[in-house]
Amino acid sequence: MPLEWAQVDMQAGEVRLEPGATKNEEGRVFPFTTELCKILEGQQQIAGELRARGIHTRFVFCHTVGKKAGQRISLSAYAHQWWKARVAADCPTRIPHDFRRTAVRNLVRAGVPERVAMLLTGHKTRAVFERYTIVSSGDLKEAARRLDQFVNDLVGN
Repeated sequence: MPLEWAQVDMQAGEVRLEPGATKNEEGRVFPFTTELCKILEGQQQIAGELRARGIHTRFVFCHTVGKKAGQRISLSAYAHQWWKARVAADCPTRIPHDFRRTAVRNLVRAGVPERVAMLLTGHKTRAVFERYTIVSSGDLKEAARRLDQFVNDLVGN
């Protein structure tokens, strides 16, 4: 929520997270994914519309209407919208931090080296990173399928 446009480099395709603004208190650069780029382009469009109304904002995520237009979204406003969204999505117990676990799992499944994934997610230690790497029954079945394929390839050669 406190992300400012000065931290977003659309040309380089990256977001700069400042020291002290991240969970581990360390700064880092996060390259855009396709989806993040789409979101930021949408926010750029909103900022342009605000500018056309004479409202300048330094925040990527801001109020768009009323007397707070252009101001940073408060934690309480975010919490209210988060509650509405998770109820609408039929996952009322989800918390924003769940997405960090999802990100770790997706990075590992995508074959991203763990050290790189740790840098992207801001995990300082392997022990903490491992707590986020959740293994499902589907993961175990996929491992068995891969083992079968490996053995079949050995026998077939």
